Amino acid sequence: MSEARIRCRIRVEGIVQGVGFRSFVYALARELGLAGLVSDDAGGVVIEVEGPMTAISRFERSVRRDAPPLAVISRVVVEPIPALGEQGFAIIASRGDERQASIPPDTATCADCLRELFDPIDRRYRYAFTGCANCGPRFTIAKDVPYQRAATTMAGFTMCAACEREYNDPADRRFHAEQNCCPTCGPKLRIVTADGETVQGDPIVAAARLIRAGRIVAIKGLGGYHLAADARDENAAITLRARKIREDKPFPVMVPDLATAEELCELDDTARRLLAGPRRPIVVAPLREGARIASAVAPDHRFLGLLLPYTPLHHLLAAELAAPFILTGGNASGEPMEHDDERVVKRLGEIADAFLLHDRPIHVRTEDSVVRACNGTVTPLRRSRGYAPQPLPLPVAPPRPVLGCGAELRNTFCLAKDGHAYLSHHIGDVRDLAALKTFREGIAHFGRLVDIVPRVIAYDLNPEFLTTKYARESQGVELVAVQHHHAHIASCLADNEEAGPAIGVAFDGLGYGPDGTIWGGEILVADLLGYRRVGHLLPVPMPGGQLAIREPWRMAAAYLDAAPGAPETTPLRERRASRWELVVRSARSGTNSPLTSSAGRLFDAVSALLGVREMINYDGQAAIELEQHADPTVRDDYPVRVLGGQPLLLDGPDLVRSVADDLNAGTETPVIAARFHNSLAKLVVEACERVRTATSIGTVALSGGVFQNQLLLDRLVPALQERGFRVLTHRRVPPNDGGISFGQAAIAAALDAARNGARR
Repeated sequence: MSEARIRCRIRVEGIVQGVGFRSFVYALARELGLAGLVSDDAGGVVIEVEGPMTAISRFERSVRRDAPPLAVISRVVVEPIPALGEQGFAIIASRGDERQASIPPDTATCADCLRELFDPIDRRYRYAFTGCANCGPRFTIAKDVPYQRAATTMAGFTMCAACEREYNDPADRRFHAEQNCCPTCGPKLRIVTADGETVQGDPIVAAARLIRAGRIVAIKGLGGYHLAADARDENAAITLRARKIREDKPFPVMVPDLATAEELCELDDTARRLLAGPRRPIVVAPLREGARIASAVAPDHRFLGLLLPYTPLHHLLAAELAAPFILTGGNASGEPMEHDDERVVKRLGEIADAFLLHDRPIHVRTEDSVVRACNGTVTPLRRSRGYAPQPLPLPVAPPRPVLGCGAELRNTFCLAKDGHAYLSHHIGDVRDLAALKTFREGIAHFGRLVDIVPRVIAYDLNPEFLTTKYARESQGVELVAVQHHHAHIASCLADNEEAGPAIGVAFDGLGYGPDGTIWGGEILVADLLGYRRVGHLLPVPMPGGQLAIREPWRMAAAYLDAAPGAPETTPLRERRASRWELVVRSARSGTNSPLTSSAGRLFDAVSALLGVREMINYDGQAAIELEQHADPTVRDDYPVRVLGGQPLLLDGPDLVRSVADDLNAGTETPVIAARFHNSLAKLVVEACERVRTATSIGTVALSGGVFQNQLLLDRLVPALQERGFRVLTHRRVPPNDGGISFGQAAIAAALDAARNGARR
C-alpha cells in the first residue's frame, strides 16, 4: 500500500533570508518528490510540504542539518495542516513585512565563485565583484529592509539578461542574490593617483606594481578604505607609519594563502580554521622567529595579525603580488576609517600614493574583526565585519525593546528584542560630535534593519561619556544606569548564555565608580540583576590624572610610593629624576591625582618600572608590550597578599615592591615580567577562594580589557579550575569595552523582565 500523504507547515527562524535558503528548500523538495511552497515572511522562512511522512521527515532533518553555509537557524517549528492534493513545489512572493528577519553579515568569497574568478573561460574571469547567494556583501550594502536589491547600494546597477536569468532561476546559486552582477552590468574598478589622474591598464595589475615598488595604495573594500604596502619592504612600512602617524601599533598583514600564513606565524588548528573560514577576521598569532617580514610591521612584537583575502578584489591583488602585504585601516591616527568616496582622496591624499577605487557605494563603514587564537582558545578583540549583525541569544528576554549605548572607547551599541541581541559593528571612540553623529546614525540604521525602536535605554554611569548624554537626552523611554564593571561581567555571563550569580573578576583600564574613584581591578558578586563589590585592587593615586595613562612611569612612581619597604632607587627613578619628586608629591597630596583600583594602571606601572614602556602611543600599549616581553617558560611567582575585610583588598603595591626588588637584584626583565603575570593570577585565585568561602559561589566570570592578555589567561584559568571553579571567559563578544553594550542590554533586559514579566 502507498503511504498516506500529509502536509506540514515548517517555520524556520534565524538568518535565512538573502542566503539562498529558499532555493535550497526548492531543490530539496523536488529531490524528495514533495509538493508545496516556500516563502519569506516577517520572522524568517515559511515552508509548506506535502507528501509521504517518511519523505517529510527526511526533508525536515535535511533543513536542520544541511542548510546553506551562510544560514544560521535559531528555531524550527513544525505543525500539521490539512493536505491540499498539490503536485508541484513553488517559491512564492514574500508574505508581509520582513523587518524582523536578520540580514546576514558580509561573508568571504565562496569556493564556487573563486573557481569562476580564476577560470579564463568563465564570463566572470578576474571580475572583482563576483558573488552569489553563498558569499559576498550583505550588511555593508543594506540600506533598508526588506533585503531586496532596491534597498541596497546595488540598486543603481541594472542586471544584464544573463544575470537576470541566474537571479530568477531557483536552481541557480545566484537565485535572488541581491548583489548579483558581472563585468557587463556591475561595478567597475579604476585606479587613480593622489592627484586624481587615472592610471591606465588593469587596475589590479597597476596596484600590485605600485605596491611592489614601495608605494602606498588606498583600496576601497567592503566596509571602507584600507592602506596597502609591501610587508617585506622596510622603507614602505616606515613610510606608512610616518604618514599615518602610527608610531608603534602593529599593522595587520594580508597573506595570499594558508601556506604563507604558516611561514609567518605559528598556527594551531583553531587559527587555521578562523583564517580560512567564511568570516575571515584578522587572527593574532605568535610570530615565527626569523619570519621574512619588515621589522617596522610589528616592532618589538612577538605576535602578528594575519588575514586571508575575503573579497574577489583581495584575491586578485594577493594572487598578483604572491607575497604578504600590509592592509590597515584607511585613516590617520585617531580618526575613523574612511568610507566616503567624496572625502577619501582629500582625507588620505597625504598618506596614499594611489587609490584603487570602485563605484559600488558603501552604506555602513565596517572595520575588520580581530580575534586572538592561541593554544586552541579564541578571544574576540573586535567584533565587526563577518559577525555583525548576526544576533546573539540573551539569557533573559525583555518585555520591551532595549538599547545598550556602550562605552566611550571601542564603542559598540546593542539592540535587543524577543531574546535576541543585535550587537553592532565596531563604531570606535565616541569622543567628539562627529563620532557621536556616526553613533546616532548607526543606531537609527541598525534599528531599521532589525525593526527595533528601543523603549528601554541602558547607559554607563560616567556622566561625561557622550553615549551617556545621548541616553539622558532621549525622550519617551525608560533609562537604566549601569555600572561599567557590572556591564563587563554581565557581558561575560550573557556571552555564555547564563544569568549568574558568579564571582566576577573585572580588570580593565578604568570605569566610573559610584564611590567617586576610578575602578578597574574589581571582584564582584554579580548576576544580571545587580552586583556587590566584594574585593578590588588597593587604590593608588593617578598623578596627573589622564596624563598618567599616557605616561605610565607616573603610575610606577605612585605604586612605589604606596608600597612600604619599596627600594629607594630604581633605574626608572634615575631616568626620571628631574620630575620624580614632583610627581610623588602630587600623588601624596591628591592634587589632580584621583584614586584608582585599575588593573590596567598596575600593568602600566610594572611595564614602566621594567623599562618596557614608559610613554605610550596607543591605548593599552604598556600592558601589551609587557606581555610580549614576558618569558612564558617561567612558572614561579612572588608572595602575594589579599588583605581581609569588606571588601577584600588585593595588594598591588606589595606586588610592585617585589618586582622592584627583583629588578635591583639583577634578575632579567623577561623573567620578572613573567613572575608578575604569575603572581597576579595567584592573587586573583586567592581572592576568589575567599569569596567562595563566604558565598558558596563556584563560578568565576572573567571580563575587561586586561583579559585580552593570553599569558594571564593561561595562568589564571587552569589555576582556578584546579581549585574546583567553573570559569567563564568570552567566546563571541570582546572582553574589552566592545562588549560593554551587550552587557548593558543583558542587564536592562533582565531588569525589565523582573519588573514586567519575562517573554520567552
